[in-house]
Amino acid sequence: MIKLVDITKVYHLGEIDLPVLKGISLHIKEGEFVSLTGASGSGKSTLMNILGCLDRPSSGEYLIAGQDVANFNASERAVLRNKRIGFVFQNFNLLSRTSALDNVMMPAVYSHPALSTKEIRAHAELLLNMVGLTDRMDHTPAQLSGGQQQRVAIARSLINNPSVLLADEPTGNLDSTTSKEVLNMFKDLNREKGITVILVTHDPKIANFTDRAINMEDGLICEGVSSMLSAVKQ
Repeated sequence: MIKLVDITKVYHLGEIDLPVLKGISLHIKEGEFVSLTGASGSGKSTLMNILGCLDRPSSGEYLIAGQDVANFNASERAVLRNKRIGFVFQNFNLLSRTSALDNVMMPAVYSHPALSTKEIRAHAELLLNMVGLTDRMDHTPAQLSGGQQQRVAIARSLINNPSVLLADEPTGNLDSTTSKEVLNMFKDLNREKGITVILVTHDPKIANFTDRAINMEDGLICEGVSSMLSAVKQ
């Protein structure tokens, strides 16, 4: 599903070059549930942006389903994101004055081929039912708890039927009970729907919830740590 070969990312700050990713090679199989971990400054957010086609690497190959997307321009990346990738963020990123239903429907407006409003609405209602918000569809984010807002965000991430779901610190603003509910939801999506889930976190406890932990440090993958965490699970 996802293959990175010697990916680098260098930011040019005036006359200074700041290397953030220093040669990342990684393979994530279709249907895996993995976590991307590391301390602040390890490069995991930069890698997530590249995985999500929000940014492009300075060098290296990035293949999704055999298609090399490393050199895609912004428009080509946007089309790929819309078709293949769903996003869930720590701060939910919902439109504050818009109902839960309309928030979920929004990404489908830009889908290709375009669906009718009736079809999009029906799909959004189905997703909100799935995440347990049948009676909250007309509520705005301010009328919802943090956990409910994250459920809306998860439903929104699924509206275009992505094959990959990227979750960036999705439990960072939630209490422990709600965090467990959200993590179980990701696991169910992975197990029952076959969606490849990549969960970005700095918390080892959250990483331990996934099937494979990929640990980063100083712009590199720490293979020993990743292998050790996987061995503990087995």
